[in-house]
Amino acid sequence: MTEFTRRKLFASAAASAAATALTPMLGQSARASAPIAEKQAPGIYRYKIGDYEMTQVADGARTFPMPDNFVTGATPAEAKKALADAYMPDGKLTIMFNPLVVNTGSKVVLIDTGNGPAAYAQTKGQVGQLHTNLAAAGIDLAAIDIVLISHMHGDHINGLRKADGTPAFPNAEIMVPSGEWAFWMDDANRSKANPYNNNYFPNVKKVMTGLESKVTKYEWGKEIIPGIHSIATPGHTPGHTSFMVQSGNGKLLVQSDVCNNPFMFMNHVDWIAPFDNDPQLTLKTRHKFYDMASSEKVLVAGYHFSFPAVGHVEKNGKNFRLVPVLWTPLG
Repeated sequence: MTEFTRRKLFASAAASAAATALTPMLGQSARASAPIAEKQAPGIYRYKIGDYEMTQVADGARTFPMPDNFVTGATPAEAKKALADAYMPDGKLTIMFNPLVVNTGSKVVLIDTGNGPAAYAQTKGQVGQLHTNLAAAGIDLAAIDIVLISHMHGDHINGLRKADGTPAFPNAEIMVPSGEWAFWMDDANRSKANPYNNNYFPNVKKVMTGLESKVTKYEWGKEIIPGIHSIATPGHTPGHTSFMVQSGNGKLLVQSDVCNNPFMFMNHVDWIAPFDNDPQLTLKTRHKFYDMASSEKVLVAGYHFSFPAVGHVEKNGKNFRLVPVLWTPLG
């Protein structure tokens, strides 16, 4: 039986690299039979909740050097260790964005809309991929019946518009939490926002102005769409909302932004990101939500989870951890 050691592993890797380097010298073609793609395939993952079809649609991911003051509740060294423990690039944080389409059979519901085409241009396609990936999934923008907004940060609402500023979903009703609408559409509330959220008020006005006739405001704790209930999860923003999707015996908790990157803020449940407007309320909500998700063993979809952005939450001492789903075919 072959015994692997660290020395043998690296010696094998070095030998393989040397053999690869010698290939052209041996007169063999250095080209593969297919060219290198140099781009990711469309991010689409489908699964069933009862009779409902879920389609996770990636909007992309952004990686940036993490500032020393990014995490409240941890030293810079502790925060960087959490990145290293998650095998992220040295000192850099990756945040992913994953809207969700729920096809109930009678309605096509899009939950949140990504960073939008302007961000696509600014980041050279790293984010703002939702519209393109919806097309790859065979979902026409005009086929969306309802756009369900969890909260009004730009990475959740900017995809409401196309690159030319016209509405991206011409036939859709836009459903927004009533408390969230009241907060962001009134500039008097800027004094209640932390510095990060204070900067978002002009963007909300830019995106939403002119769409008012399409907007329906909804309340917490109600079945707002058949099979979809709203759950109060404030703190990240004043009107931040999560959802329970239920069909038959199937259940899915859509956590929206109860936490941002789970390797940082689920593995370390009491850490706070600058996106969280009310830290103490964020922590209260987070503990309550994850206690519920872990005790009921219900499937959870997370907007900022690693794609395909769905898994189970387990209690892990005083913290929690995400257990991603196994890829499964629908057929």
